[in-house]
This record gives sequence, structure tokens and C-alpha cells, in this order.
Amino acid sequence: MPKQRMTRETVIGAAFALARSGGMEQVTVKAIAQRLGCSVQPIYSYCKNMEGLRQAVVEETKRFVKAYVAAQIDAGDPFRSMGRAYIRLTQEEPHLFRIFILHKREGISSLDDLYRAEADGRIPAYLAEKCNVSAAQARQLHLDMLIYTIGIGAIFSVSTPGIPAEEIFSQQERAYRIFIKGITEDEHGQ
Repeated sequence: MPKQRMTRETVIGAAFALARSGGMEQVTVKAIAQRLGCSVQPIYSYCKNMEGLRQAVVEETKRFVKAYVAAQIDAGDPFRSMGRAYIRLTQEEPHLFRIFILHKREGISSLDDLYRAEADGRIPAYLAEKCNVSAAQARQLHLDMLIYTIGIGAIFSVSTPGIPAEEIFSQQERAYRIFIKGITEDEHGQ
């Protein structure tokens, strides 16, 4: 069998696979070396420290999540389909979901900072048109649903034996209606 050429990407790929199958706590030099069938020495030559390697796994997870969600977006209803995509992610990739949600975020000191860093900026325009609300109200609706979906997704990802996805989708829809009602009532001063 030919000797495998080791690269930084190979090491990160092995670390990502370990995180995907068992969570970030599975990402150890020894486990990566076992997965690659080598000694720990080559791993250390590509990774100065574990924190840097774990950050590379977080970045790979962010790319994975973005591609996963984008592949599930329904152009006719991007808002709801995006929320459902995150719930499917929690079901299909619970370890990656937790890494994605729980990774440390630098430079975030308000929900506005978080929204600008994490949200798809095209959604508020879609919501403003669809719901007949202002851009500011649509942005608030989007933020409300992101917070709600992340919270319910976190519950879903750690529940055993598991809450049925349809129950979660139904709850998301209920929250959407409540948030819409709240925004329209705020608009009319009720």
C-alpha cells in the first residue's frame, strides 16, 4: 500500500471527521493519528497546537453548515425552509450542530453584532415583502426566529430518544405566527 501523503488539509479532514462522528472532545492528536494510520509526529508538524486545530475544525464546520442549509433552501419559501434545514441538521449532524452553535464568537457584544455576523442578509427583504412589514420589522422577525430556532434546535440535538421533527416544525410554525402577529400589532400600536 502506498504511503499516504500528509498535508494540513488531511489532518484537518481527519479531525473534522472525528468531530462529526463524536463531537469536538474526540479531536485528539492520538485519535487523528489513529484515523490517518500514522504516528503522532506528523500531526504535530501540521498543527502547532490543539486550539488552532480545533479552530480549523470550527471553520470547516461553518462551511459544512452553510453548504448544508443552502442545499435545502426552497426558493419559494426561503425563510421557513431555512429554519427547517437547521432542525434537520440537528437531527442528521448533532455533533456538528453543537460545534456550530457553541463555538466561541469574537467581537460580539450585542444581538445586532451577532445578527450581522451570522444571518443571511437577504432574508429580511424577502420577509418585508411577504409579510408586508418594514425592513426593520422584517429584520427583527428574522432575528427572533433565528434565536428561537437555535434554542429549539439545541433542545432537539440533545434530547433522547428524540422529539419527532414534525413536532419541532409545528412549533417553529407556531412561533413564526406569534412573532408575525407581534410585529404587526407593534406596527399598529396595539
